[in-house]
Formats: sequence, C-alpha cells, structure tokens
Amino acid sequence: MGKKGLSIWLFSTLTFMSLLHLIEAISVIVFHNEIRLLQLYPLVNEKLGTIDPTAYFWVTAISTFVLWGITCAIAFDNPVETFLNKILSDAKKQSGMETQLLEEKSEVLDLMYETMQSDNETLAQVKDLMYNVRADVKEIQPLKETVGKVKTELDNLRKEIKKIEETAYFQSLCPSCGKPLLPEFKICPYCGRNVKLIQEKIISVKDYR
Repeated sequence: MGKKGLSIWLFSTLTFMSLLHLIEAISVIVFHNEIRLLQLYPLVNEKLGTIDPTAYFWVTAISTFVLWGITCAIAFDNPVETFLNKILSDAKKQSGMETQLLEEKSEVLDLMYETMQSDNETLAQVKDLMYNVRADVKEIQPLKETVGKVKTELDNLRKEIKKIEETAYFQSLCPSCGKPLLPEFKICPYCGRNVKLIQEKIISVKDYR
C-alpha cells in the first residue's frame, strides 16, 4: 500500500508539471508568449529554450496524457487484471465446488458399493439356506413316506388287535347279524333277535342229526 501511494504521488506530480508545460505551450502558440518554464531547468535550459513551439506542444501533450494514464492505472484497478482475477477466482470456486461434488459423489458411490456388497452377502446366505432347506426336504420326503407306511401298518395292527380282543372278550356271535355278543346276552343289541331261541334251535337241529 505504501509503494502504491508513493507511485501515485510521484506520477501525479509529474502529470501536473507536464500539464503546466502543456498550458504554456498552448499560450506560446496562441498568444506568441515566450517559453519561461523550460528556463527553470539548469544545465539544459539553453538547449530547451530553442525548441520549436509546435514540438513543445506535442511533447508536453503526449507526456501529459501518458503520465495521466500511468497515474490512473496505478491509482485505479486495472480492468484487464480485475477481469483476469475474477476469472481465476471463479475458476477456483468452480474447481472447489466440483471437488466437493466429486467427494460427495464418491461417498455416495462408496455407500452404494458397500450396500451392494452387503446385499450380495445376504443373497449368498439366502442361497445357501435355500440349498440346505432343499436338501433337508429331500431327506425328509422318504422319511415321510416311511412314517406313512408305519402309520398304515399300525392302523392295520390296531384293527387286528381289536378283532382279537373282541374275539377273546365276546365268545359268541349273533347267528343273525354276526355281531359279537356276550354270553349273558339273550337278545342281540344290534338286530334285536332272540339269541337264546336261535341257539336252542341250532342245538336241537344238531342233536336231531
């Protein structure tokens, strides 16, 4: 900031002095006055006093505009430099935003990859479980058929045992309907026939023979 202020002061002073020479050059051309400011410079005042008024005008005019332009360029921000700095700043911001966006996307991609890996592991476990279930079902199927056969055989055995029990417990059968009867039954509880009468007739027929 100090260097910039010193430069502005120096070039503004030179611009002011050049402007004074320019005003004098105009007065010399218009009013035909004598050149006096150039006599203030020692050692070169004699050579500068012989300068042509038109050349004096153009030299002072050009130097005034050049020094004024340099002063303005130092005092104010250079528009080209400002534009370039803005472009660079926008590029940095854009690069930062893109970098942040890439980081966020990379985090999302990492989460998706981890999720896919977890899903693949879960699917592999489910696949193994289904395979084990199918193997167990295949093993259980013959066992189920065997159990069915054993159950059928047990039912048949129960029927046979029941028949044996009925034969052992009920010593006589109804001659009419064939149902098992106790010895003390005189009338069949199934068909209502007189069992004693039928048995006596059968005995009498046997005796008759």
